[in-house]
Amino acid sequence: MNHNDVLRRIRYTLDYDDSQMMEVFAHADHLVSREQVCAWLKQDDDTGMVKISDREMATFLNGLINLRRGRRDGPQADAENRLTNNMVLMKLRIAMNLQSDDVQALLADTGLNFSKHEISALFRKPGHKHYRECEDQFLRNLLKGLQKRLRKPD
Repeated sequence: MNHNDVLRRIRYTLDYDDSQMMEVFAHADHLVSREQVCAWLKQDDDTGMVKISDREMATFLNGLINLRRGRRDGPQADAENRLTNNMVLMKLRIAMNLQSDDVQALLADTGLNFSKHEISALFRKPGHKHYRECEDQFLRNLLKGLQKRLRKPD
């Protein structure tokens, strides 16, 4: 799943405007302009769309964690240079304060049924024997479940 799409879905789910999106980046000690945010949020077929880098997306997710959970003491986490779906999933789980049961319920809301063991495999380190890669469909459905739960009906 491309990071621009994840960014658009998070923005829609949390009902953030451009200034709130800029504030999320600021919570990770990274300043971005409104033009950058707007370019990242444009649809894929728009000529003005700019692909957000892994590092910038990791910075956004770190800022979301800081905003929703509070800054931790000491040095802040560095943004990763390479961001996988598993890492996006982990950062969303931390930011939204989700437990395995919550993830399972969000997926059930979208019609997907996963066991706790299948879900915990997504949160393991890549070298672990039970590690499983997070597929685009899984992440897409988790974001859809979050949207159903958090977004107020229009």
